[in-house]
Amino acid sequence: MFQDTRPADLDAAGGTDPYAEFRVTHAGERLALMRQLRDGSVPLMLSSPGGSTMTTSLWALDDARGRLNLNAEASHPQLDNLVDADEVVAVAYLESVKLQFDLQGLVLVRSFNACTLQCKMPSEVYRFQRRNAYRVRPLERQQPKARLRHPSMPDMQLALRVLDVSAGGCALWLPHDVPTLQAGTRLAEVSIELDELTRFTAAMSLQHVTTLQAGDRGVRLGCAWQPLSSMAERTLQRWIDQSQKRRRLLSLE
Repeated sequence: MFQDTRPADLDAAGGTDPYAEFRVTHAGERLALMRQLRDGSVPLMLSSPGGSTMTTSLWALDDARGRLNLNAEASHPQLDNLVDADEVVAVAYLESVKLQFDLQGLVLVRSFNACTLQCKMPSEVYRFQRRNAYRVRPLERQQPKARLRHPSMPDMQLALRVLDVSAGGCALWLPHDVPTLQAGTRLAEVSIELDELTRFTAAMSLQHVTTLQAGDRGVRLGCAWQPLSSMAERTLQRWIDQSQKRRRLLSLE
């Protein structure tokens, strides 16, 4: 659900918020995100539960009144349906980050030669890492592992080092003394241990086998996640997001 313009179903868990950890809670940070959308003329994909959609952009912020002003074309066939909808969700991308927020109190304001959409400043913004857009190379001291049985030798237990991780898959290191694996192999029941607190079980498909450098005593296994459970996807997303935040802080030091 993080890879496209469709909004994440935030009420999927019976009215609770399964994505609360991705909520931007600080008002100043939400305002900064809105300013980035405005300054970059970033496309906003609007949608309603009834299926109405429209692409627009944020052209002005009214900080004092807490209002957003969006571009609108009076001739757009979905405009009236969106204004009349009980719920409208906006999705936008800032590089590798997907933003999602509700447009509350959406109204259409018309003038003699133009029109605009206005709504309240969002009280909640969700920040998701876009699938495959950010790849984390774990720190050596973390020593992340993938534990699994060798597909062709079920009695052989493997504990492979995780080289990097993204929302779309991961790369593993296969030592030279372990029987080789072929691209296309499905790896079932793989236990991923990224750190002491981040663990989940997943199935993966082996996409490619690569020798990184001449003389390396092993190969790189490029793997793609098979559909993850909701809990595993949230766990992975949270770890990637926290890793990205730590890298940003380190770059400022």
